[in-house]
Amino acid sequence: MKIKKYYLFELNAVTLNLVALVLLILGFGTLIFGINHGLEFTFDFKTDYKYFMILLVPYFFVHEIFHFIGYYINGADPEKITFGVHLEKGVLVCSCKQTVSKRCILWSLMYPFIFLGVLTLIIGFLTNNSVLILLSLSNIAGAAGDLVMFFEFLRIKDFEYSEYDNPLGFALVSSEDLSKKKMFGIKYVSTEKNVECHVDKRLTVSKKSIIYLIIWILICLVYLFI
Repeated sequence: MKIKKYYLFELNAVTLNLVALVLLILGFGTLIFGINHGLEFTFDFKTDYKYFMILLVPYFFVHEIFHFIGYYINGADPEKITFGVHLEKGVLVCSCKQTVSKRCILWSLMYPFIFLGVLTLIIGFLTNNSVLILLSLSNIAGAAGDLVMFFEFLRIKDFEYSEYDNPLGFALVSSEDLSKKKMFGIKYVSTEKNVECHVDKRLTVSKKSIIYLIIWILICLVYLFI
């Protein structure tokens, strides 16, 4: 009987940002192509861009709430789910500090993409809501890490998933040797017999994130009075 081990991995932020940029370019490129070929799309730069900027950060917070819903519906203990704001690393995170099934993590990864990306994009086009369209395209780009993890995890036959105290890190629990597994945008860190998961705070906000959020609030206030 093979012993299961914890294989620690870390997301490559630079690679994922490039993937997000590509998704954003493809999304807006498709939108422009559609407009040039008869797609109805009205955009008031002064008003719509203002609301888009104000709602963008809250929309990404909702993105993490949908990760929570995905975890919870598929069997995770809500008491073991935490949230983190690490804007200096370019991430908001919803972390599950327990070992969950492959099915659970796959659904959790896809919930924001499906409901806040694809579904809301369709609704935005049907209602000609330019703000919702822009938010949806931004969310699809923001789901770059989720999509990379989802498709790479599909290639692994049998594993369980766990997270630890690293906003860009996670552990795969498997009897298969994953240390040599090549995954796009994901680098292998180490192999451990176990990983400690601490749930000291349900919400962690880094000091730099507080500064960034204050700046964003000030920018939003300026937009409101322009």
